[in-house]
Amino acid sequence: MILVTGASGNVGRALVELLPGDVRAAYRDPLKTARAAESGRQAVTLDLDVPETLAPALAGVDAVFLMGATGPGQTAQELNLLRAARAVGARVVKLSVWRAGERLTPIARLHQPVEAALAASGLPWTVLRPNFYLQNFLRQPGIRAAGEFGFPLITAPVSFVDAEDVARVAAHVLTTDGHDGRTYDLTGPEALTYGDAAKVFSKVLGKPVRYVASPDAEARAAMLARGIPAFHADLLIEVAQAYREGGADTVTSTVPELTGRKASGLASFISRHRDVFG
Repeated sequence: MILVTGASGNVGRALVELLPGDVRAAYRDPLKTARAAESGRQAVTLDLDVPETLAPALAGVDAVFLMGATGPGQTAQELNLLRAARAVGARVVKLSVWRAGERLTPIARLHQPVEAALAASGLPWTVLRPNFYLQNFLRQPGIRAAGEFGFPLITAPVSFVDAEDVARVAAHVLTTDGHDGRTYDLTGPEALTYGDAAKVFSKVLGKPVRYVASPDAEARAAMLARGIPAFHADLLIEVAQAYREGGADTVTSTVPELTGRKASGLASFISRHRDVFG
């Protein structure tokens, strides 16, 4: 039995579909739990801040895919689940973030204490550290509406990874041996600047698309205007600052090595989501 936390997220949702056999999808929202159960899926409501929900979710579980919601309480919440996993002796595959061990970004600083606790837990464990997700482009309505997308300024290339490829790696790790005590850095097949990405969008969509690089203050204000909470806006600005001139351009071969298929590049990602991008 595999428990998948964050089952409504980009990675968790894809992972639930990929895993064979007994899978228990965990949702914080009881309505999502009910909908999943109605569709025939084994589902449970799990709130990492509510200890009473942990033991029932983990009953009979052999392995856990650990993915908390990004936020101020993420570290404490994931540690809650880790303690519960220790109580039942479950294997843990944790979804982390690029270069988490170096604590370079605020997101890394949320994940690193959990990685350290996992390594000291005595449990069999594996850590997945994906780079920037290609799915971030799906949150850019300007590509369709105005032929442009905007992110905080990053001038260096980034080896963007598809969340579905991350899910394929997670599925492989959860269902095969030989991954205990391993940390896997996950990237796509190429490193692109945002300017390069705009050229790929233009070619695939057959229309001009440009990258609008916003100064930090303007980018933060725009995010707040779109309803992004201040915590998350500040976090994204600090990530951009950390990788503005480099540090996210490494390309690894981990995805094809573990899944047996090529990692998805930006062009194929755009083609698959043409209905979103226009």
